Amino acid sequence: MRCTLRLVLVASTLLFATLTNAADGLVAIKSSHDVKATADKLESVLKEKGMTVMARVNHQQGAEKAGLELRPTEVVIFGNPKVGTPLMQCAQSVAIDLPQKALIWEDANGEVWLGYNDPQYLKSRHGIEGCDEVLGKVSGALGNFAKAATR
Repeated sequence: MRCTLRLVLVASTLLFATLTNAADGLVAIKSSHDVKATADKLESVLKEKGMTVMARVNHQQGAEKAGLELRPTEVVIFGNPKVGTPLMQCAQSVAIDLPQKALIWEDANGEVWLGYNDPQYLKSRHGIEGCDEVLGKVSGALGNFAKAATR
């Protein structure tokens, strides 16, 4: 019994470590749409919520122009100075990760995902202190945008 419990604990710890190391601060949500439709929905939701969509990068098209193949992969770049500026006031280095980006991609199994940087990852990466309220708002907003685009 004791050996079995120990084995379960070790296996659980290894599994958790693998999942957290694989994420590297990326929150990924499975989409029920293809890449283009997910990116279209995200762009629409962002604009509806008063965000500025600065660019949309289609990496698959870029690969094709270079004579290479890539599964559908797009990045939507967006932001709002009313949200980003307070983060930069807390830790100016966070500007390297702003404006926000959402990555939409099709994996090797044909499943589509929408990913974005976890604000807690940004907190850790940039040593942000005293901005938990702003980070919480950013986290909630990103989660809501992602859910709306992937449903």
